[in-house]
Amino acid sequence: MLRKSRDTVHVGRDGWLFLTGGSNRALDQYGGGLLRWWHLRRWARLIEARTARAAGLGIRCVHAIVPAKLSVYDNMTRDLAYDPGRASTRLLARRLMGLPGYVDLLTPFRAARDGPVPLYQRTDTHWTVDGCLLAYREVMRALGAVPPADIGERPRFDLDLVRDLGGKLPGAPRETATHWDLQRHAVRRYANALVEAHEAAGRAEAPHTGAHVIYRNAGPGIDPRRLVLFGDSFAHFAPILLTGLLAESFAEVHFVWSAHLDWEYIERVRPDALVVELAERFLARLPKDDFDVAAGRRRGVPARWAGPAARARAA
Repeated sequence: MLRKSRDTVHVGRDGWLFLTGGSNRALDQYGGGLLRWWHLRRWARLIEARTARAAGLGIRCVHAIVPAKLSVYDNMTRDLAYDPGRASTRLLARRLMGLPGYVDLLTPFRAARDGPVPLYQRTDTHWTVDGCLLAYREVMRALGAVPPADIGERPRFDLDLVRDLGGKLPGAPRETATHWDLQRHAVRRYANALVEAHEAAGRAEAPHTGAHVIYRNAGPGIDPRRLVLFGDSFAHFAPILLTGLLAESFAEVHFVWSAHLDWEYIERVRPDALVVELAERFLARLPKDDFDVAAGRRRGVPARWAGPAARARAA
């Protein structure tokens, strides 16, 4: 049995940091047992059901689970007792092999991990721009879409910051990571009150479950399809990661920050494609798909983020 980890961060080789604890008990997700087998079976059935329901609406559905750093860069850990072969992304990929609604990101990520560019930031749980670009190309292939020829050549710049894992250690080590200016043709046409409130407060970098934005793109040669994306901080509502890449690729992209889908919203928008992006550690909880995009939260859950300014905008 895998030993329970009380530590939040594992310090690996060459300054690489890994999330091992947290609310989703990241390291425990590499264990075995009947309960875990049953949980992943329920996930597989949910993905199959979502794919079938979308197909019944004439919508192509794609799931992309972002592998955890532990699943990809086990070679950079140091004496950490876990089996990366038991990663949820690996087990789901085997179970869902051949299903058009599932994109296996783990295989190409592990194949590219020893390449010239890192796929994840050393002191952060999130991917680098190159890791995001690799995932984007896999998603585009699953959607039968062609990326813009210059998408990987957009301007890049460096930022030296304390990242999410570095901030949990004594001394809060900093890391210089590359970011990019993706936005060229896509224009944000809508942002809900939550996004506006956090941007006005200068907190756009914080997690924002319930954030909802819409981008439109009239650029030359753009894919004319409408896409709805449910995702998290690996996508983000700002045009800097997966949302930004997709917004530069399709005529219309709706992003909703939620692991739970809102089928009423999907049926109302009737997109050509539905993309679900989720970090591997969030597989610890099975979604109920009871999200309310208009309210910015799950149905029946009271608002906790909406201060007076946000409530005024929503009124």
